[in-house]
Amino acid sequence: MSRIDETKDFIAVRIAVLTVSDTRSMDEDRSGQVLVDRIAAAGHVLADRQIVRDERADIAAQLRRWVADDAVDVVISTGGTGLTGRDVTVEAHRDVYEKEIDAFGTVFTIVSMNKIGTSAIQSRATGGVAGGTYLFALPGSPGACKDAWDEILSLQLDYRHRPCNFVEIMPRLDEHQRRK
Repeated sequence: MSRIDETKDFIAVRIAVLTVSDTRSMDEDRSGQVLVDRIAAAGHVLADRQIVRDERADIAAQLRRWVADDAVDVVISTGGTGLTGRDVTVEAHRDVYEKEIDAFGTVFTIVSMNKIGTSAIQSRATGGVAGGTYLFALPGSPGACKDAWDEILSLQLDYRHRPCNFVEIMPRLDEHQRRK
């Protein structure tokens, strides 16, 4: 069963937060702030925080900048995961991914079903890896960000989480590039 192994030391990871919105400013970014607050409360480091417009190329460019930055281990975006014409965050993430973490979207849907019922079907939350960096795309609501962090990411980004977690395999995410 899932648990925290208190005999292991916590390892802080460096997390960048990206809000995708045509209208929000930092002062109005409640979802991004939820993530920033939870990152700090968990003992992780906020590596950077940005807001970009709902433009696929702009989103992908920001993701690539952070993937190339050794000071960023994880990127969490919020917004643009829905079904409307302006919702292009998932496509931008997939433009950058080397590998998709298929089960992330599935687990997020399960968590969401418990909170909002069948409305969870409208989310396209996704996760992946590129250049040794984890990338996660969450819906733009504060509740969805709370659910994703509290029920999934806080555990998988905690080195002490058992039976396994994302942090323990971080050193091996880009091993295919070192073999060249």
